[in-house]
Amino acid sequence: MDKKVGIVSCYFKHNYGSMLQAIATQKILEDWDIPNETINLEKLEKNEIAKGKRKYYMSQIFNISFLKAKFGMIKLKLYCKFANGELGKNIKVRDKKFKEFEKMFRLSKSYDTMKQICEEGNYTDILVGSDQLWLPVNIVADYYTLNFVPEYVNKISFATSFGVSEIPKKYEKSYKKFLNRIENLSVREDKGVQLVKELTGREATLVCDPTLLFNQAEWMRFQKEEPLIKEKYIFCYFLGKTIEYRKFAERLKEKTGYKIVSLNHLDEYVKYSDKFADEAPFDIGPSEFLNLITNAEFVCTDSFHGTVFSLIHHKKFFVFRRYKNGTKVSTNSRLDSLLKIVNLEDRLLNGEEAVEELMNKEIDYTRIDQILEAFREESKAFLRGALDNGKN
Repeated sequence: MDKKVGIVSCYFKHNYGSMLQAIATQKILEDWDIPNETINLEKLEKNEIAKGKRKYYMSQIFNISFLKAKFGMIKLKLYCKFANGELGKNIKVRDKKFKEFEKMFRLSKSYDTMKQICEEGNYTDILVGSDQLWLPVNIVADYYTLNFVPEYVNKISFATSFGVSEIPKKYEKSYKKFLNRIENLSVREDKGVQLVKELTGREATLVCDPTLLFNQAEWMRFQKEEPLIKEKYIFCYFLGKTIEYRKFAERLKEKTGYKIVSLNHLDEYVKYSDKFADEAPFDIGPSEFLNLITNAEFVCTDSFHGTVFSLIHHKKFFVFRRYKNGTKVSTNSRLDSLLKIVNLEDRLLNGEEAVEELMNKEIDYTRIDQILEAFREESKAFLRGALDNGKN
């Protein structure tokens, strides 16, 4: 049978990091001339996967931490519907840009059931990754686990993230089962390596996020060279609601004279965002997101992928924790792991720091490029090896 890879990813989620890591996974296989397609989830997301997610959500109705984490998104939808129709229209503009980017994916036919994927797709390999696909909700939904993939198909995890620092006891058996079925196992964080070891005794390979498989020049293939914003600006990409981080950006504006360009109300409604931003465009899809980072003077973010692209494009950046350490919904481990690899833990701030001491602190990108290039090549070597280890 000729080589054909089916990619299991979260390509459809209207989140810049999710879409860009998914397209990077597809693109690296294209660059290697390996036939591939991303598995179309249009029907499965409404049926089998949705059923599993509902089951998980029902089990969390008394979990205060979980409900708080979800409340922000629900509040945003309600606010747009009943209190601010203009914001609702703007978010639809942004959603349209995401849908346009989605056309870049080479999707498979839309399968009715998970069982059909391997019966009809003729895949020699199924690759899952990256993103936080091994959150407990997805283990219950049972798609990103690859449990549907038969033994004769080569199973690969590339840079997949658990998204949590500890696994709830009630799901440990489920994690052990699917992790032990994946022949070629790699993860994105040190914590992921540790969790795999604790759950299965196996040694998972630490690899880079798919977005780091490409350097600055290669990522220019996905965006226009012309800057969207002509004047000098500070780009703010905050997913959380912490006001101190936005006030840090305001102090940076005072010292530099640069205006603040911010992507507002992404995961939840934050009233202060409307106050602190000089410009808050909504017609921004993944390609435009890359352009805004590429041409910024400074980047302030609490996002993992905001940090990734700041590194790739040699930005002066400041990163903040979206969640407090120790909270059950915290996804800080991926950020900690990345900053540790490039020895830039000092760029991680709490928002109360004096701007003057930090704004002129240089980053040695010659050194960082060398570190990232070495990590990139190690990660590519794992992926090539995993694809060569196929059973066909």
